[in-house]
Order: sequence, then C-alpha cells, then structure tokens
Amino acid sequence: MTEKMPWITGTTRVFGVIAYPTDHVRAPMVFNQLFAERSLNHVMVPISVPPSDFTAMIRALQSQSNFCGLTSTIPHKMAMADLCDTLGPAARVSGAVNAVRLNADGTIDGDNFDGEGFVAGMISQGHEISRKSALLLGAGGAARAIATALCSHGIEELKILNRTHENAAALVSALKDKGGFKQACAVTSHDGSDVDIVINATSMGLREGDALPMPLEMVADSTVIAEIIMKPEKTAWLAHAERRGLATHYGRHMLDCQVELIGKFMGAL
Repeated sequence: MTEKMPWITGTTRVFGVIAYPTDHVRAPMVFNQLFAERSLNHVMVPISVPPSDFTAMIRALQSQSNFCGLTSTIPHKMAMADLCDTLGPAARVSGAVNAVRLNADGTIDGDNFDGEGFVAGMISQGHEISRKSALLLGAGGAARAIATALCSHGIEELKILNRTHENAAALVSALKDKGGFKQACAVTSHDGSDVDIVINATSMGLREGDALPMPLEMVADSTVIAEIIMKPEKTAWLAHAERRGLATHYGRHMLDCQVELIGKFMGAL
C-alpha cells in the first residue's frame, strides 16, 4: 500500500537526484516512499542540469542550508567526483561518484554505490559473480563502479568494450593501479560469445529508437544479459534477450540494493 506523502514544511530537509535529462530517474520515487514510510521530514527532488551548468548548480546547492545530499547519474558521475573534497574507496578507484553529502562547513564527501548495488542485485536474483567471466559494455561512471565491484567480488575475467577504446584501457589501468585488480582487459570488439554475463553499462536504451547495445546472435544460451537502465524497466535489449530465451537481469535491482547505503551516507536514513 502506498503511504501518504507528508507535508513539506519550512523544516523539511531536501535531497536531490541530479541528471540530464531526469525523465529516466527512479530515485525520487524510491526515496520519497521510504521517507513517508519512516515518517521522515525529507523530500527528494529531480534536478535536470546540462553538463555546462553542472558546477554552478552544485555550488548553488551548497549555499542552501537545508539541502543535504545528492545522488548523481548520467552524465554527471565523473564530474561530481572532481568537485568532492573527500572520496570513498569505490569512488577513488572508479573516478565516479553517485552519492554526495553536503556538509555544513562547505565540504563535499562523495562515494559510489553503483557497483556494490549491481553486484548485490545480481546475487539477490541468483546470479553468481565469483569465478565467472563477464563482458562489460561501457567505461563511464556507472561502468567504472561496476567494474570495481565485479573485480572485488571475485570475477575471474572481465572484458571491457567501449566505443572509445582509450577510455576502456584507462579503466583497466585504474583497476590495476588504484585497486590492485588484474582480471580486466580492454577489447576492441566482441560478439558476446564465451562469457557468462554481458552487462550494458551504457546509456543505449534510455530513449525509444536507440540501437541495441550489442547484437545477441552469438551469445550462448546460458549467458545472463544484465542491464543498468531503470526506465524503461524493460529495455528493447532485455526484450530481445527474453525473446531469445536468455536469462535477464533488470536495472532496477542496482538501485534497490543500494538505497539503504546511499541514504545512510547522505544522512537521510
């Protein structure tokens, strides 16, 4: 049963999710439901800001004394890391931030829970990570966090494919140099064969008419097709995989399995 939303008052603590655009974000629905269930005088609002105005918006939010924290998503995760005064372990390795705490002294603490949320979501749905092989599509903020978590949870082999190969190679170097992980390699092409999991960590699928992240004709019947896009819930890629009879993993699990971690980090839960 949906809880009635509390009144917003002059003492309401405000949190946000910053993205561009914001039509795909689920965080306000998830967090506001939790705030209502727990009788917390908080609200989370979407903040749509293009990259050109991102820094100015963050500085403005810092001056709002009742604005306490943010989640950040496409395309701002890496830019957010650059504005933080302190970074948690996952953010240091990945170079991307998806949650920040705005402190009263004007400093910003950031960390990234995407990777742990993704892995926890996979495991909760019965998909093991340890000793498996995976193909990761993308090398942006979410992909970097997911790669870090996959390696820390014992993935045996991680192949990273990105439109700009240099970015995939840079991610492999960061995993080695900052995390000590040696399971990853950057590839210039891949057809999805001979891996246990294929993960779409790109933005392809957010908009109707997007091309599929990769074709699935060569993917083995036992391969899990995993998505991080949350809206639409069933992307065209997932629908295509299900028509083929492949096991699929939906993007919503990544958020659902990190809500408590993010909420506690921001001081909201």
